Amino acid sequence: MAPEFTPLDWGRLKTYSISTRKSLVAVDDFARPWKQGGSLQSFLEGLPAILAGADIRTVIDAIAAAHANRNTVILAMGAHVIKVGLNPVVIDLMERGIISAVALNGAGIIHDTETGMAGRTSENVADAIEDGSFGMARETAQCLNAALDLAAARRWGLGKAVGQYLLEQKPPHLDKSILAAGARLGIPVSVHVAFGTDIIHMHPHFDPAKTGEATHRDFQQLAAVVATVENGVYLNVGSAVILPEVFLKALTVARNLGHRLDCFTAVNLDFIRHYRPLTNVVARPTTKGGRGINLVGHHEILIPLIAAGVIEKLQTGGTATGSPARKFEQT
Repeated sequence: MAPEFTPLDWGRLKTYSISTRKSLVAVDDFARPWKQGGSLQSFLEGLPAILAGADIRTVIDAIAAAHANRNTVILAMGAHVIKVGLNPVVIDLMERGIISAVALNGAGIIHDTETGMAGRTSENVADAIEDGSFGMARETAQCLNAALDLAAARRWGLGKAVGQYLLEQKPPHLDKSILAAGARLGIPVSVHVAFGTDIIHMHPHFDPAKTGEATHRDFQQLAAVVATVENGVYLNVGSAVILPEVFLKALTVARNLGHRLDCFTAVNLDFIRHYRPLTNVVARPTTKGGRGINLVGHHEILIPLIAAGVIEKLQTGGTATGSPARKFEQT
């Protein structure tokens, strides 16, 4: 026999006044409709102060404040940032002294070098993989192998070596290279290689020993930069595995050596949510009092928007862009 249930007395339910309730959304937080002829600043201020609308303004404010106070701003970025055409935006922020250091994965030197050398990058993998021609561009490997020789001869990190090699070669699109901009401006650009992930690892003259030594120098350099990020900003853009792991280890080294890293803003930005950046960038590093923010969206829209917002914030806030940034010794 099925059990019998006594109906609940709904008339005894307790209620309260909405005026006493803590609400998560209020009309003061709502968006403001766009008015023709408005400024970028008014657009940003008109975003809803809810979720990503509030977060993007927090990121802009944090970067602007770090720059104004000469604190460190690190941009760690996957190669997709290059492939969607954002090199000019990144280089502009470097030239203004807003970005203190850049970290790339191994693919970053490939797409950045091809951009500076040929003005084009990103092959059609689906077509090229069928006949085994994927990744076999001769000039790309020749250029990067020559840069590896330079790194070994001068005991430089991989990022500095590639950037300096491009400066010396003066390719036709040099002004579009982040690596060359780093070498020109004295801004550290570190490269963090995982063997077997990049097309140059397939070429017959690739030297893994030189690459390993150079990329380890870059890891040491990044750890030195991360050691200064207190009250600054660390941005992980478009790297789901490599750079979040590298950051966590660099942070560990810095804290192990006694550097105080309790209060900084850690930002992850990608077009989907990934476990590792959310854990190793946004959550774990900020448990001592920092601030972790995750923004989901397309790089080609959000990065220019954030960059423009920072520039406008610095100008309207009375802080001139281009003020001296913290300098790091490049290895």
